[in-house]
Amino acid sequence: MNRISMSLLGASLLAALAVPAAAAPRDGEAELAKAIAGRTAGKPVDCIQLRNIRSSRIIDRTAIVYEMNNGTIYVNRPRSGAESLDWTDVLVTETFTSQLCSIDVVKLYDTGTRMTTGWVGLDEFVPYAKPPRS
Repeated sequence: MNRISMSLLGASLLAALAVPAAAAPRDGEAELAKAIAGRTAGKPVDCIQLRNIRSSRIIDRTAIVYEMNNGTIYVNRPRSGAESLDWTDVLVTETFTSQLCSIDVVKLYDTGTRMTTGWVGLDEFVPYAKPPRS
């Protein structure tokens, strides 16, 4: 091989190594099933109390999971915008009451760029109670 070909080959190899491997796509339904495993779904409700929410997390393109102080998990499958849900985003909700309700809209912000990446229109919240201790 001539000198130019070796240089191009070397540059190609370095470029290939410098590009990070793309993350495998996440399976939202499988992740949600894991989050509610062993729990039984209750009757959906329109609102949950903000003061009782311990944490929330996004399930990619599927749902938002709210963990309550008492251990109950509420799953919200947005009626619109679910395709925008990305686990790396931050949820920003503007509420005017002490509740988060099915009529509320949640904005999504990218943690790196701090720009809006989308929004979701919430739907009913389905409770999944902790399994009873044996």
